[in-house]
Amino acid sequence: MPFTPLAALGIAALTALTAAPAGDAPATKRAGTASVHGSARIHYAFSPDDDIRFTIDAEAAPYSRPLPGLPQGLPTDARGTVSFRHAVAATGQIATAKARVDCLVTGGGTATLTAVVTRSDVGPVGERLGFSVTEGRRGEPDRLGFSWGVANVDPEKTDEKGNVTAPRVGTCMAPAPFAPAVRGGFTVRHAELPTSPPAVMR
Repeated sequence: MPFTPLAALGIAALTALTAAPAGDAPATKRAGTASVHGSARIHYAFSPDDDIRFTIDAEAAPYSRPLPGLPQGLPTDARGTVSFRHAVAATGQIATAKARVDCLVTGGGTATLTAVVTRSDVGPVGERLGFSVTEGRRGEPDRLGFSWGVANVDPEKTDEKGNVTAPRVGTCMAPAPFAPAVRGGFTVRHAELPTSPPAVMR
């Protein structure tokens, strides 16, 4: 069977998929709730002397955020907060921001999540940012990735000056966790994505 990207299914098909009754399918017990919690100072190779810290408090809340064409929301819906602080060693400048989590997906000890900025010293409020986290295994450090820390450009689109532009971050989109934690860490709790909304109590 050929692979079909989710986007190719279309909004209408996804709505029908998530709204379909379980029928005679066997009931499955959901194993807990996916989550990411923790705080860490990370090493960012492009600013190795700076003090950069992230705190994440995110939990899955499947099918809790209705969207146009998707009235039941998505299986990756989530809630919580992400905050970060960047102290620039060369100037002493300190920038902070806080964002509201809107999406979370996990796979083993790795997670990607996105959050919409609610307060910031450095960027626009309302911008969606992407994050990834992985728990270290066998002596490896925990790692974190953040969408503005690597080149995020659309080579097919340019601005009025002919420069490539940075596309918007979609829900749950984030780079690989490229920055190791040098202090602190994160805990990722994995849970499978529910294939349909919970039944409504009558």
